[in-house]
Amino acid sequence: MIYVIENSVRNMNVKQKKISKLAREVLTLSRNTLLINLRFMDLALSRFKYVEFNELTLATDGQYLIYNPMHILNVFKGEQEAVVRDYLHVVFHCVYRHMFLHSLKDQDLWNLACDIAVEKTITDLGIRSTNALRTKQQIHVLRELENHLKIITADKIYNYYLEKGLSVDDTKELAKLFCADDHTIWYMSSEQKQKMGIGSGSGDSEDDDQDGDGGGSSQEDGESSGTGGLSAAELEQDWKDISEHMQMDLDTFSKKQGTAAGSLMQNLREVNREKYNYEEFLRRFSVRGEVMKLDMDEFDYVFYTYGLQLYGKVPLIEPLEYKEVERIKEFVIAIDTSGSTSGELVQRFIQKTYNILKSTESFFSKINLHIIQCDARIQEDAKVTSQEEFDEYLKTMKLHGFGGTDFRPVFRYVDQLIEQKEFENLKGLIYFTDGYGTFPSATPQYDAAFVFIDDGYNNYDVPSWAIRLILQKEDI
Repeated sequence: MIYVIENSVRNMNVKQKKISKLAREVLTLSRNTLLINLRFMDLALSRFKYVEFNELTLATDGQYLIYNPMHILNVFKGEQEAVVRDYLHVVFHCVYRHMFLHSLKDQDLWNLACDIAVEKTITDLGIRSTNALRTKQQIHVLRELENHLKIITADKIYNYYLEKGLSVDDTKELAKLFCADDHTIWYMSSEQKQKMGIGSGSGDSEDDDQDGDGGGSSQEDGESSGTGGLSAAELEQDWKDISEHMQMDLDTFSKKQGTAAGSLMQNLREVNREKYNYEEFLRRFSVRGEVMKLDMDEFDYVFYTYGLQLYGKVPLIEPLEYKEVERIKEFVIAIDTSGSTSGELVQRFIQKTYNILKSTESFFSKINLHIIQCDARIQEDAKVTSQEEFDEYLKTMKLHGFGGTDFRPVFRYVDQLIEQKEFENLKGLIYFTDGYGTFPSATPQYDAAFVFIDDGYNNYDVPSWAIRLILQKEDI
């Protein structure tokens, strides 16, 4: 009886090893197929360590490719192209760094947006070995998005469906068309992954040699191999480097592939673009001045307490009652009120600017702020001298103009104000615009910044003397 049981267990182990080996070979074959077609993605395609885990179908956290061997073999048996497409699907999640975004309103919607973005990229690449059956089923959804979005990235898709109010049922139905992997691991802590046996050195490199029994399972006997797991920050930096390398390669050496990979290039530019901090940006327009405020940095506690000890209630040194700080005193906000600029965005931008200035105590008690509205000519100049006046302006603000766009009248007008001694030390001007206008030819005597809302389409060229700042709609 004992012999029968031992023989049965032995047969089961042999069968499991064969399944593991076949699944591993299918994944390796899929990777190699992609390497032949996508040479510029060699670093990304070879980045993973393989980990078998029967409770997930296919997943990645950026370091490990986690897979259920039976799932891989069943998919391969039904459609060989599907495994190749699935492999590339999880790689693009990492290249676009989808798993590193947090604080989302709707997690399920974000999962869907990420899947749509990578599936769109794969379809646009036009590789025959990834042409699975689901490709045709996705066409009508992708065409709808193309009609509404200039650039199809996960962020754009997410915000589009969020504003549209996509229902939970519709989200689930669309997910069936685009889902290829399990995103559960994206939202797990390192402790949660360790409890599952993922991380802490688990996983075999894709190029690790396998013994005669095959298998490829990193957890076959409850042991782990390989190097230690990386932190989320380290993983994100690794994939950032890989993504930037891909973008550079497509921009330079892989011109032929680059022209056929429009969606890929758009996503790479979006994910690798410089992120701007508008609050930090505003600080460069500050000037130094004295404010009646305790300067605790100049306060010497040693002499202060010594005086109290020596003379009772008489300290030797009183704290200073003023402090020199950097705040905004004179400033110009110019608003492009041409017909192509959204009134709602303009108001949100002014509100955003005000909120930053107010929250960081950036105002002196008396300021000289001019908010100028202009299309092809000056429409309004609202002078604000205090926080109370700024509050009142926001309550009653109305836009004027909606004609053509010309930036020159604002600069001529501000130059006149300087000549009239309206400004003593004007540090800068911020021009909120869509970018379609005529710039001054001469360099102004103050810093000038043009703020654009990125729609993923325009390059927003500005003169060499101008500062260019590109914000996302969600940033304001």
